[in-house]
Amino acid sequence: MSPANAIDAVTHPDPYPYYTTLRQGPPLAFDDTLQLWVASRADVVAEVLEHAALRVRPVTEPVPRGIAGGPAGEVFGRLVRMNDGALHTVHRRVLQRALAGLDPEGTRNEVLRVARRLPGGPLDEWMFAMPLRALAHLLGFTGEDGPGIAADARAFSACLSPLSTREQFDAADAAALSLGDRLRRLLAGRRARPDSLFAAVLAQAHEDASVNADTLLANLLGLFSQTCDSTAGLIGQAVVALAREAGLATQVGTRVDGFELLMQEVARHDPPVQNTRRFVADGCTVAGVELHPGDTLLVILAAANRDPTLNAEPDAFRLERVARRNLGFGRGVHACPGQALAQTFAACGVQALIEQGIDLNSIRTSGWNYRVSVNGRIPCFGASVVAAR
Repeated sequence: MSPANAIDAVTHPDPYPYYTTLRQGPPLAFDDTLQLWVASRADVVAEVLEHAALRVRPVTEPVPRGIAGGPAGEVFGRLVRMNDGALHTVHRRVLQRALAGLDPEGTRNEVLRVARRLPGGPLDEWMFAMPLRALAHLLGFTGEDGPGIAADARAFSACLSPLSTREQFDAADAAALSLGDRLRRLLAGRRARPDSLFAAVLAQAHEDASVNADTLLANLLGLFSQTCDSTAGLIGQAVVALAREAGLATQVGTRVDGFELLMQEVARHDPPVQNTRRFVADGCTVAGVELHPGDTLLVILAAANRDPTLNAEPDAFRLERVARRNLGFGRGVHACPGQALAQTFAACGVQALIEQGIDLNSIRTSGWNYRVSVNGRIPCFGASVVAAR
């Protein structure tokens, strides 16, 4: 059965034939059921992501109603990925430069060490915990801090969906306070290692007098929410690809860069973030369509990645792909600055799973489904477990 609409497609077993149909329709199509415009072609998606008149939040609701006025809302309101203008520009630059300054090989070694040491357990939980524990380690927290930080990060992230409940909003407020306190203690006690990501961010911040300390800390907290679902989904989607694609595990294992290439193709072929939204602040034209203030656009990143004008033979999964192009991490001023780090987390996580003997045959036989979501494609593997080392 085909998905009912582009939101239903996110968790459909195979949404890609439906996405092909969308691309064959108008460049920008209005969905009467969802009451928003849908962009699915690569050229239109790129245009939307780079358009100056489109915002990442509605002008009338810069912070979601469910968390407005509370600690989680205070953090949300300062996140660069949820803001435009000067606030966005200054603090995004600090994060970009700090992340760009990380030593790729050293970072990979540290993250792989965390992944290998993580206790076993249900795969559905492990793939969330692993990247969050790795980020905590890179920031300079101790291993003892890791479980609490991972729990707080998941609680905070749970408030960011339109499907979130009042209980999740309340838990997110508590988590925002807890994570903020942890970061402030790390700062006040100067406990972060000199080579840590936290130290790199602070070094960049000291070079710009316009940096606001509270906004900077909020965005460090925001790194955890950005890492949470999307990186867990990338790990899960890589496991799906390894279980589904014949001979892929052997291909990956015989290359030095196999796990990195795996993540690049998974992120293109069946990304964990299927769509995002943009909101019209000022009247503008996109793909020849006149839009008005208050209009909403649903940007189908996953459909754009399978557009044959972007990638040749896009439905084929190819570890080695000439000129691989991926719109899933965004374009323009809101392109994700943590793309490389997210892929490193996922590559190390999947490498550790393979080393620990994850049973791909069992996963292939038992299958998987997807967590309920309006934009995230995160597999659930049921009884599958990660063996303790």
